[in-house]
Amino acid sequence: MRYVKVTWDHGSAEDPVLYFSELGDDGYETRKVQFCRDGRSEWADESFETATVGLSGIPFPPLEEISSQPEFIAQVITSEEFERAWNEAQAKS
Repeated sequence: MRYVKVTWDHGSAEDPVLYFSELGDDGYETRKVQFCRDGRSEWADESFETATVGLSGIPFPPLEEISSQPEFIAQVITSEEFERAWNEAQAKS
């Protein structure tokens, strides 16, 4: 497994600003968490999605490709950091 965090710098109050993804060896998301500026969070895994958060149907792009866009910062994180975000989002739901 690999774990990534993507920060999205934008002005929308509705859209998430922070994404955490757990990626399988094939590059597909197996779990995802997203946080909004106002503290709302949502999560998805292989058996649960909502109308606004779900796992991507394509492999996760290279971090360099994501970070090449000025509004995004993508980085590798530890499994522990992902698990903290995952547990926080699940505790709120």
